[in-house]
Amino acid sequence: MMSVTLVVLCQIVHTLTFGGIPLLLPLIRADLQISFSQAGVLSAAATLTYAIGQIPAGYLSDRFGPKRLLFIGMFGWAALSLSLGLVHSFWLAVLNQFAAGAFRALLFAPGLSLLAAWFPPERRATAISLYMVGGFCGTVVVSLIGPLLANYLGWRPTFIGFALLGIASALVFRSFVTEKGRTRAGPHVGMLDALQLFRHRILWVCSAIQFVRFSIVTSFNFWLPSMLVADRGFSLPAAGLVTAMSAAFTAPSNALGAYVSDRLRNPPLVIGGSLAVLACTSTLLVVVESVPALLLVIAVGSVFLQFYFGPLFFVPMEVLGQRTAGMATGFTNLFANIGGLLTAYTLGMVRDQAGSFKWGFVGISALCLIGVVLSVILSRMRNAALEARTHDDA
Repeated sequence: MMSVTLVVLCQIVHTLTFGGIPLLLPLIRADLQISFSQAGVLSAAATLTYAIGQIPAGYLSDRFGPKRLLFIGMFGWAALSLSLGLVHSFWLAVLNQFAAGAFRALLFAPGLSLLAAWFPPERRATAISLYMVGGFCGTVVVSLIGPLLANYLGWRPTFIGFALLGIASALVFRSFVTEKGRTRAGPHVGMLDALQLFRHRILWVCSAIQFVRFSIVTSFNFWLPSMLVADRGFSLPAAGLVTAMSAAFTAPSNALGAYVSDRLRNPPLVIGGSLAVLACTSTLLVVVESVPALLLVIAVGSVFLQFYFGPLFFVPMEVLGQRTAGMATGFTNLFANIGGLLTAYTLGMVRDQAGSFKWGFVGISALCLIGVVLSVILSRMRNAALEARTHDDA
């Protein structure tokens, strides 16, 4: 299982730069002299190419194997992150992130496929969750040390240092990670498979829920440090501690949600229940006044933020099969990142226009309720598909 461990460790290092952008955003905004809306454009640029690359990355992963894509993605993202630390123009930063998002697109679907292949079918929701556990562990690390290093060295040397670690981890990955037999390259997956895959309605329902999921994640992860600093008066180190606390709650809950889903054998229940909780916490986040109450709301929201990540990505694999797992993952994650793209810009624009993040997070609550309804529909479709498969096998 050394390969699984190295993939998770590489994800931790990758998050030092990916998570460092929203955490250090107050310093980046001041340095580049940009508004909240422009900061949203910076995030949207990376999200746009990341979203567009999801289906091609999934297809290439199924066709040629995930390892080489993961290496190219990690190395390219880290190299562009290094160059971001040298940029002094807003539009050059946008172009940098636009290119970086394309490389980051090579990480997600191949990463999930590589991890899932090392586990038996009944444990794959848990396997998928490990990818995000690495990410949130990285968020804890960068949230604790990032503000301290930035205050001492400045955000640019700090960010460049994180990027150099990313380049080193990519080289280690290339040297020591191996692919499980079922993920190795092969000619058995073609474009016709992709076109037939997209005809399945359950894939579209999962994609709609993914749109909701990543809208919530973006509002919480990208804008939380800025909200704490701009709306609540927190210092950057204090906001970093809160962000680290949030990630510390999210990391184990990600694996726990997958475990609960595997045990109950009912992913839609985990998905719908998580979204119902998030509908409440998203509004409470901008309504509660006292700091202890705010921290409690953030902690509860963090627990359920990615509690349903593994179950949601597992359902298409369960119903459609492992053979096209990369394409199914890429397709649904495309819609997730469209939601993230729109949320990154919209919440920044709302903050500039309204003077606070309040109405933006209230809108996220409404989106969560739509997700609850979609999870009920997903449950019915999944049950029907599994019953049909059982009947065919009989």
